[in-house]
Amino acid sequence: MSAYSQERLLQVLLAPQISEKATWVADKNEQVIFKVASDATKPEVKAAVELLFKVQVDGVQIANVKGKEKRFGRFFGRRKDWKKAFVSLKPGQEINFAAGEQ
Repeated sequence: MSAYSQERLLQVLLAPQISEKATWVADKNEQVIFKVASDATKPEVKAAVELLFKVQVDGVQIANVKGKEKRFGRFFGRRKDWKKAFVSLKPGQEINFAAGEQ
């Protein structure tokens, strides 16, 4: 597991993706969705999730999300492209984001 520096692994995961689709995917496929660094690789994401949440990862799928075009008056702008990772956990494993809040 020490193929990556702990410093790098802490920078790979940016945030959990919380949405209706993410909740539906989590229930149906037992996957968790994260927003990840744009240069992150599948092995890095797997190592980072296992390090931070102390769970066993079954697999990782990654998708590049294109940034939307937005208008500011008569000017057109564009949001940044970003990357999201669908992390499959081994059976019996679970990440509960709501448990940490009080």
